[in-house]
Amino acid sequence: MEVLVKMWIALLLLSVCSETIICFSNGKVEVACDDMTPQHGHDPSTKNPPFNIIADKSQFIPGEEIKVTLSMASSISSKGKHYFKGFLIEARNARNLDEKVGSFKLINPATSQLLTCDSKEGSAVSHTDDSHKTEVQVIWVAPLDSPSSVQFLVTVAQGYKEYWVKSPGPVASQNGAAPPPQTTIGGSSGAQTATSSKLSHSFTSEGCGSRKSCLRDPEGCDPQNDPACHFLSFTALGSSVMFELSGPADGYVSFALSQDKWMGKDDVYLCIKDTDKVEIKAAYVSGRTHPEYSSQNILKDTAWRLSDGVIQCSFRRDINLPPGNLNRFSLDQMYYLFMAHGRAEDGRTHRHDRQPLISTYQTIVTGPPEDLTGSRSPLLIKYHGAFMLIAWTSTVSAGVIMARYFKPDWPERNILGQKVWFQLHRMLMALTVLLTLVGFVLPFMYRGGWSKRAGIHPYLGCVVMVISVIQPVMALFRPAPDASRRYIFNWMHFGTGTTAQVVAVVTIFLGIHQQALFLPAPWSTGVLAAIVVWFVLADLVLEVHRRGFLPMGKYFKNVKIYTEHINSDDKEEIVFVPDENETLSAESCFKNVVLAIYLCGNLGFLTVLLWTISAV
Repeated sequence: MEVLVKMWIALLLLSVCSETIICFSNGKVEVACDDMTPQHGHDPSTKNPPFNIIADKSQFIPGEEIKVTLSMASSISSKGKHYFKGFLIEARNARNLDEKVGSFKLINPATSQLLTCDSKEGSAVSHTDDSHKTEVQVIWVAPLDSPSSVQFLVTVAQGYKEYWVKSPGPVASQNGAAPPPQTTIGGSSGAQTATSSKLSHSFTSEGCGSRKSCLRDPEGCDPQNDPACHFLSFTALGSSVMFELSGPADGYVSFALSQDKWMGKDDVYLCIKDTDKVEIKAAYVSGRTHPEYSSQNILKDTAWRLSDGVIQCSFRRDINLPPGNLNRFSLDQMYYLFMAHGRAEDGRTHRHDRQPLISTYQTIVTGPPEDLTGSRSPLLIKYHGAFMLIAWTSTVSAGVIMARYFKPDWPERNILGQKVWFQLHRMLMALTVLLTLVGFVLPFMYRGGWSKRAGIHPYLGCVVMVISVIQPVMALFRPAPDASRRYIFNWMHFGTGTTAQVVAVVTIFLGIHQQALFLPAPWSTGVLAAIVVWFVLADLVLEVHRRGFLPMGKYFKNVKIYTEHINSDDKEEIVFVPDENETLSAESCFKNVVLAIYLCGNLGFLTVLLWTISAV
């Protein structure tokens, strides 16, 4: 009995789940009444819709009926399909597309059914099953309180992954009323976009800061003369704002209004290249995801231009939009401006090629004209790069040189009870570990976790961080200088330190061209290489000098031996031969000169890279 009950429960759950899965195939799509978007979890098709929707009348009086026909276009098909499975038809106020108008009557109940949307019975029509259809006809009845114009909207699905959303159909107006401007089907989501015209000339930076606000990369560039210029301008025109967007890209250029410097919950506008034309769309980005295209027609006076790989588009948008336009920001508030570009295939955008350019501070779109500045590198990533550069191209190299070549210097001087060289070495290495630790944490703070697109760079960074911690821990347990196994510590300390230095330099070479930093190439790589070569040269000169291979080194090394073998009669002739203290002093002077020259050169190269980081 218990087994039988469990079987019945399992069958009941299975039937409920099955109904949940296939419920939309029966046309009960009241959940889509407002935005007319199927809950399929996929982006709408980017291709031209293969269907037509027509009405048998363009004018009506209240209470009159209009026959609406949805049919496959005779000359257009998608992937060989000449049918559709699902549909949703609504009539809305042409001047306020959030308002549903009137009711429908069925002509063929076998293929169509009435829906209740916004508590209005029969205010929409949908399919009854997922059979193949080539034509559907319904009757729309104009209400007594009809608006001056009505537009028919349709969503059509050929399959679960291939559908068009809220495609605009014909407009019918009351007798004597002027019809609103017509719209055409456009966009990868089937969202409405105004009919676009072609721009006759390129945008220009003339008037930036005086007549219009501009955001440009590189700073101060002119899109009319510089094909590499990424350009955004906006100008308040009464109750609306005119936008101009331009930049070289394989697929799209875009900008966004954001309340912070993080990607997500942003109002986005895209100009997407589609073969030989440009689609201009409004969208919303909820996170680090693909944009969700708007189903509302909010853009006016749209125009575009394609020339030598540069995408340009312009449009006008009202400052304040009706309440039904979700995720659209009012333009009289303060926002950060994002500007990005990337690839697109079949109208579907891919992740931007570079880090977006983000305005330095928030600005009011309708405010006074400004010539804005921005950066493609987040502040935390800039600090990350700066700390790692200082640590592994400057402080660590100075500490290494101090330990290798300056032990005999200042023999009578101590700092807090320790030799001068040791205290300087320890201070520089402690500073290196501290800078590395802080720099290591910053990218995780910015990303909120592990970066999946940074390649091997973060893995090598973890290796450097681990070795950086091992070195001082190892030093705490070092044996006494006269211990029999001291040489083991010396070799281990040298080996791990050298490994950390080499891996860190490789990591920095990879890091300066990460998307979040992306220093100018190739000269930034050349400057970093110069820092490495400069250290190797200084180390080589000091090592050769220590081994006595330099003429000065040989002279000072052998001078004492020479004086011991001379005759007493010749002492008068060598009165100017330096004694041992003078020899050590001269050697120390030589090393100090080499160290000073190295530090000055190192500081110069490092300053150039730090300035470059601040400028990106």
